[in-house]
Amino acid sequence: MIAAVQAAQVHAALGFDYGLRRVGVASGNRLLGTAEPLTTVEAQGRKVYPLIEALLREWEPQALVVGVPRHPDGEPHAMTAAAMKFAASLRGRFHVAVFEVDERYTSVEAMALGAQDVDAAAAALILEQFFRETEA
Repeated sequence: MIAAVQAAQVHAALGFDYGLRRVGVASGNRLLGTAEPLTTVEAQGRKVYPLIEALLREWEPQALVVGVPRHPDGEPHAMTAAAMKFAASLRGRFHVAVFEVDERYTSVEAMALGAQDVDAAAAALILEQFFRETEA
């Protein structure tokens, strides 16, 4: 059973920038309010879950944060539903709290910052946004 964790109580988390072919992953903590890009998992479908499970064992996060993309006007598009389905699958498979964050423009911002691994850098931006938006 998932323990009831309030967003403001999460001190350590993994963030995910979900894509159909790649998933960017970052680790962060609320104390510093920062996140660091970890890796981009190059896997499709169910093959991604064992790789994520290994990251969960290594980092032992209190929660997971998934970026959910939307159009600039806030309306959903095809990837919105896919990211939400990914978040639900993480919740069901790993029995950990999963939060969703609006991730408009995180990949664009990561590219503008000159990130070597854009997907992992976008995941870090998603996680930092989560910490900012859920301050106690």
